[in-house]
Amino acid sequence: MNVKLSDENTEYLYHAILELKDMEECSAFFEDLCTGQELRALSQRLQVAKLLKESYVYSDIVKMTGASTATISRVNRSLQFGANGYDCIFDRLKEKYGRI
Repeated sequence: MNVKLSDENTEYLYHAILELKDMEECSAFFEDLCTGQELRALSQRLQVAKLLKESYVYSDIVKMTGASTATISRVNRSLQFGANGYDCIFDRLKEKYGRI
């Protein structure tokens, strides 16, 4: 884990997320935790990562998601040089649903 992102509060958040049991609990928790804009930003980044993994080009991703090229570039850097969090989730989604 990235040291600058690791502190007691962050770890508490991670533990809380790991306790969620189903989609309904997850939805309720994130609705309480995040503003609508924050939740849209998080889900947009995940969608951008998915499209980058599927080899879409930036211009198509902008059209499909409304994300800025700066956001797409940042997500792309995370995919290339990050902690492999996106890959971990995409692998599990592909295993469970047959696609990312």
